[in-house]
Amino acid sequence: FLSTNNGTSWTAVNSGLTNTNIYSLALSGTNLFAGTDGGVFLFTNNGTSWTAVNSGLNTYVLSLALSGTNLFAGTYRGSVWKRPLSEMITSVERYKTNLPTQFTLRQNYPNPFNPSTTIQFDVPEEAGRVPRIAIQIFNILGQKVKTIERGNYDAGRYRIVWDGTNEGGRRVASGVYFYRILAGDFVHTMKMVLIK
Repeated sequence: FLSTNNGTSWTAVNSGLTNTNIYSLALSGTNLFAGTDGGVFLFTNNGTSWTAVNSGLNTYVLSLALSGTNLFAGTYRGSVWKRPLSEMITSVERYKTNLPTQFTLRQNYPNPFNPSTTIQFDVPEEAGRVPRIAIQIFNILGQKVKTIERGNYDAGRYRIVWDGTNEGGRRVASGVYFYRILAGDFVHTMKMVLIK
């Protein structure tokens, strides 16, 4: 079923999916994938019917996940199936998303803070590449206090919390600190104040 008014009313959109159980859904732009007991089906641009995109996969699909330019399907017998989205989606219309278009490091909040603060950052879509990100904290002397986050991130908006501790887990002194994001060639630093 599909609702276009926040759930006030619903319309059946199961043409092509009759007599099948749906176990999972995944969204890529305006393309909706359904994991069913008959494989994977695709519903594009709020169309009128579903199309099988199984290509050799005709088993129970219990979970779906999108990563970069691929769709992954977890099946009943514990196997994982991978297929490029480009093989299933033929629409040339580019779906506009609310995903960030550039790396951004935002001002922490609250600031000044005690005992913890939230740091937000944006990761843009980069042609299927998942960038490695590090968020580091430095004291006023430029000495690294702690790396509070390190890892690969898909495109999106993220927030992490710094609890005012160093690498050893001990509380740091009141004062001015700097937090820095490292993401490939992108490096940006901002200032924050810890008060006690």
